[in-house]
Amino acid sequence: METSSARHDLDLFARVSHGRTADEVVRQIELLLLEGVLRDGDRLPGERELSQRFDVSRPILREALKELETRGLLVSHHGGGTYVADIIGQVFSRPVVELIARHQRATVDYLEYRRALEAITAELAAQRATDIDRQVLKGIVEDMRRAHASGRFEDELAADVDFHNAIGEAAHNIILLHTLRSCYRLLEQGIFFHRHLVFASDHARSQLLSQHEAICAAIVRGDRAAARAAAEAHIDHIGEAIREAERTGEWQRISQLRMQQRNAAGKSE
Repeated sequence: METSSARHDLDLFARVSHGRTADEVVRQIELLLLEGVLRDGDRLPGERELSQRFDVSRPILREALKELETRGLLVSHHGGGTYVADIIGQVFSRPVVELIARHQRATVDYLEYRRALEAITAELAAQRATDIDRQVLKGIVEDMRRAHASGRFEDELAADVDFHNAIGEAAHNIILLHTLRSCYRLLEQGIFFHRHLVFASDHARSQLLSQHEAICAAIVRGDRAAARAAAEAHIDHIGEAIREAERTGEWQRISQLRMQQRNAAGKSE
């Protein structure tokens, strides 16, 4: 599906300068990728439409798209169009991802990293967010509230990731933006911990919603210190929820072993 941003009044694929070379088309598309406007899996318009919007000939457009494919930024499906490549997934190699997944210490380090990363991102978002950024954040929080009220658990999880990615966009720092996206890609894949652990109860979900609301409110009113503090408190809460879930699971395992031992002892008497 073509990215929704392409349907707004501002044209993503604006006319290139008078030179009208393939390099200029490449540069414009690269900037859209770098700035996070085009995302993994977004489909580009068809060749005819795209050449018209760039105001370049179709041979020049084909040359530009071929170069972007060579760079691993676009992929073409025969008869199915041209798409943004899965560039976020290449931030961590598969061996590193599998190594991380096998060692529990990685979860602690991940949360420590995210705490620092999200704190500075929320602070920058409070300082730099545009009116559109603030509208997007408030809209996602409304989606969270509706999903929470109706018990749509998976929708609430999806809105959680959307929310944090939107903060990354509102910070207007391209390095933070892509770093956050890579972090959430791994989180969605369950590399560090199972996200359902954090949403284990209605009470836990209510707490998380309140924390997201606090972060959003601080960013919307431009309170940098409050945004940082709210982001840090949110990650601290997630860390404690994971530790509690692990303790509960371990206690359950120990209780089960004790019960088995008592049953075995009773049978031997």
